[in-house]
Amino acid sequence: MSASVRPQRVYQAEAAQPFPVPVRRDLSRVNVLHLGKYYPPARGGIESHLEVLSNELKRFVKLKLVVANEGRQTIRESTGGVNLTRVGELWKLQSAPICPSLISELRHAAPDIVHIHWPNPMAVVAYLLSGSKSKLVFTYHSDVVRQRKLAVAFQPLLQKALDKASAIIATSPNYVESSDVLRPYRSKCRVIPFGVPSDFYAKSDALAVANIRRQYGPLILLAVGRLVYYKGFASLVRAMSVAKGKLLLIGEGPDCEGLKKLAAESNVSDRIAFLDHVEDLRPFYQASDIFVLPSIMRSEAFGIVQLEAMACAKPIINTFLDSGVNFVAPNGVSALTVAPDDPIELGQAINYLLDRPYLRTKLGIGGRHRIAQMFTVDGMVQKTLDLYADVMSNGHREVRK
Repeated sequence: MSASVRPQRVYQAEAAQPFPVPVRRDLSRVNVLHLGKYYPPARGGIESHLEVLSNELKRFVKLKLVVANEGRQTIRESTGGVNLTRVGELWKLQSAPICPSLISELRHAAPDIVHIHWPNPMAVVAYLLSGSKSKLVFTYHSDVVRQRKLAVAFQPLLQKALDKASAIIATSPNYVESSDVLRPYRSKCRVIPFGVPSDFYAKSDALAVANIRRQYGPLILLAVGRLVYYKGFASLVRAMSVAKGKLLLIGEGPDCEGLKKLAAESNVSDRIAFLDHVEDLRPFYQASDIFVLPSIMRSEAFGIVQLEAMACAKPIINTFLDSGVNFVAPNGVSALTVAPDDPIELGQAINYLLDRPYLRTKLGIGGRHRIAQMFTVDGMVQKTLDLYADVMSNGHREVRK
């Protein structure tokens, strides 16, 4: 996975007052080291989650982040009050950064808790080779789906690390049950869904929204994400032969030119705007009539972009996947759900929803309510802190069954 995944958020720059998260025990002296792939301004769902989580956790624990730098130099900095080290990257293997100095960084830090964000093979290797005695926590964002040969070869190392883990965070109950990797570790898994700052996404720049509607309206479809195979954007482009409206496709990635060619071949180029380098997504969410997540594989493990659209009270069209996508936005609650990789059904669903403003409003309201109930930032932070407290108070590690 490349670091340039999706449009950069501006959450940190305009963050509201800190959430009043109650902590059941004092963790202020607990050293927690997060190992991520990259960190903003690198773009991606995992990166944005790590940023939002870190901006809150830093208030309650001694927090340090170590991620890869997209260059060979190691850089140490404080960004938004977060202690961040970007270790030099020598090369990439199947999009995974290779950073040998991560091993010495981990040995030197000697934290109480190491928190790995998976998929991140280098972080697993570094933990195992460092001889770390720290408690180990995983956030299991996704299985490795496409690079199957690499995943199979790496499986013994991942299993060894999961055996050592005190706890594994899964982002949905669906993923625990559908992942061949996670099922044997059910007893270690704790479901902590991602959260988004809904008030931040609800902020409106009326002029920017009006300009987008004037330029692309009156019926606007929005899709956001890295332009890669599993996002299903080829299916969405084909669906535009059936669907009404104008599609705004925001993102970058290796499939960009192929998607533009497909749009031309399908005679829908005039109804699709390919946009990149979007600094603030909020006006686009707010100007849209429908948000579409047309993913075709379980590599789409959660779909944070759904939460962002739901925070703006927008209805979702998503696909049936054995992942957390439909846990986030269930059919009939905040979304209409269609078969993956079926352009005709997708196009018909778009028209069905465009023709029913009342249903769009109902699903949009349902999405806002679902966020308030299940996907808040303070809820995510509190559950993470509770997990840290349990890990620190538990002297033994469970073994895999």
